Amino acid sequence: MSSLFKEEGASLRIEILSEPEVTSFIDTHSSVLNGAISKSKMSDKMRSRMEESNWIFSGMKTFHELNEALPSMIDENGNKKPFERFLKDVQSIDERYNKNYLRAEYGFAEASAQMASKWERFAEDGDEYNLQYRTAGDDAVRPEHAALEGVTLPQSDKFWDSYWPLNGWNCRCTVVQVLKNKYPVTPREEAMRRGKEALAKDKKGMFRFNSGKEQRTFPAYNPYTTSKCKTCDLAKMKLAANVSDNELCESCIYLQQCYIDRDEVIKEGKGTVMISRLIDREGNDYKKVLQVAKEFAKDGATVKMTPKMSRPAEFLYDCVYGSLKGTKYYGKCPDMSVNGVWYEHEGLTTGKGKRAFSNMMSRGLEQSDRLIIDNPGLTDAFMKKSIYNRIAKYGQSINEVWIRENNGIRCLFKRSKD
Repeated sequence: MSSLFKEEGASLRIEILSEPEVTSFIDTHSSVLNGAISKSKMSDKMRSRMEESNWIFSGMKTFHELNEALPSMIDENGNKKPFERFLKDVQSIDERYNKNYLRAEYGFAEASAQMASKWERFAEDGDEYNLQYRTAGDDAVRPEHAALEGVTLPQSDKFWDSYWPLNGWNCRCTVVQVLKNKYPVTPREEAMRRGKEALAKDKKGMFRFNSGKEQRTFPAYNPYTTSKCKTCDLAKMKLAANVSDNELCESCIYLQQCYIDRDEVIKEGKGTVMISRLIDREGNDYKKVLQVAKEFAKDGATVKMTPKMSRPAEFLYDCVYGSLKGTKYYGKCPDMSVNGVWYEHEGLTTGKGKRAFSNMMSRGLEQSDRLIIDNPGLTDAFMKKSIYNRIAKYGQSINEVWIRENNGIRCLFKRSKD
């Protein structure tokens, strides 16, 4: 509220979401939701995606809370209230958002994570077993949810995209694996009919999502978004059809960008290594790239490790690689920037000796003119001669080539300014 009180305009600036006080508030709220999913066993990738979902959800909630509090800054005469009076007047908003609402959201996040964990485990078996919908089986079961009791279908069936629990606030339904020869498969038309009956009151389809398949805690349409958000591909930053660039969409995209920019920071020697949240830490080269990044950082460099992206939307790509605009490498995904300069690491994957060296150079130069390659076991003289030949004979642009050893990195070649 202190940060909000500094606002001068009649409407809320979206940029307030990145103010330190507001970001801290979002962090605190999302950490509560992260606590709700902490006991569920899942892969690191799934947990990372669900924590991202919690942060964006918390950010959208904060945006609504600030918007609701904004009018309270002005008194009955149109003047700005003293801060103490303003703070007192918005206590009810805080009580509603951060006590009443949060209690329900915490329970939803906890159950949603449990169901995401189940989906991930079941996916390992695929259609070897069928999945069966089950209610809690007591007098508190909602009649509409009871309509889904016993629905049995393969995991690959699209039915589970829309009717995977949770199917409402405080829903206690679950899904279990069953042997194919023990329970008959429910005719799909019947299953879909029973699903529609169960969610008949969910007019806008808020609960028709699969937390495990979509890898997020809350559905795209939730109390802080609109029903049109269901058709918005957040992963590609593509707005839904027929949705104008209103402040809700703008705030959502802004929060996505803020989250992407929130790297893990590691102090190393005199410098810093920043690791993008989008990086696949289970990737084959992750440890090697991290070693290289730390070596550069030891001498005081600021190194940012960046992810590989397959057909990313322009907005998402530019959040990470925007500085490549105007260069021939725009659209590529080099592994890291060192003090703002892009480098690509290439490891030994195909061939040995001369062939390995040639392959690493060719692949690397598609991403950057500054390379770090794994030691191919060749003499420095041979490798330098090959580099000079690429420059002189083929006109290739090569500015630096470093060799990665098990115990560090060393500069093999650096083109002079002349």
